[in-house]
Amino acid sequence: MSGYLSPIDRAKFVAARRAVEFVQSGMRVGLGTGSTAAWMVRCLAERVREEGLRIIGVPTSARTAALAREVGVPVVSLDEAKWLDLTIDGCDEFDSDLALIKGGGGALLQEKIVATASDRMVVIADAAKEVACLGAFPLPVEVVPFGWQTTKALIEEALVGLDVMGRAATLRLNGDRPFVTDEGHHILDLQLHRIGNPRQLSLVLNQIPGVVENGLFIDICDIVVIGHADGHVEVRDINAGALTEERIDLVEGGNIFADLAD
Repeated sequence: MSGYLSPIDRAKFVAARRAVEFVQSGMRVGLGTGSTAAWMVRCLAERVREEGLRIIGVPTSARTAALAREVGVPVVSLDEAKWLDLTIDGCDEFDSDLALIKGGGGALLQEKIVATASDRMVVIADAAKEVACLGAFPLPVEVVPFGWQTTKALIEEALVGLDVMGRAATLRLNGDRPFVTDEGHHILDLQLHRIGNPRQLSLVLNQIPGVVENGLFIDICDIVVIGHADGHVEVRDINAGALTEERIDLVEGGNIFADLAD
């Protein structure tokens, strides 16, 4: 990282900076995956260095684990931690019920396992991630490599009877090869455009042989922190029915984390 932050990175940064205020010493914290979650890991590292914050992180991907170790956030496996106080992660979309689409970074399986093993999930996002109806972002579905084309056909067939606007499923690629998750699976991205009933869709998808998990996170997120480029954040707590707005100080004129490797 160098130079000034772009507007989108300013929004991600202020959301991450506010979200880590939920973390207290002694907590076991799930560490999400993706560009917004990377800001959160760096903000946690800053608190560890400057405040002596004592936490244990449980990463949701190999790349998050590598970043956490690099910047000085101690990490253990979920099996070692057993249960978490809090998970902080990003999302690809969220709606007014705090239902999410996740998995754009390919870590949806570990992200969902870690999030559901937590007392609370806090999602950090920029304002563009809020939608009236989920589905504009392609829905990731993690599938086993064996027979993936058959699984794809079964998914497309199942979508015919559901409240969605599209039914195309495409295999995610990494260059000219299939993308492979940390668990050795493939991902099918569903071009649905609109998901009328996310709960029903999630249940149907997970009953299809070959499907490991889908990227719909329903009744998992408790709080969403929405960052804006001007430095203000909205904090929505669905359990408390509360909405607050705050302003986060931004450091201008250089690299906020100059001492951290990119």
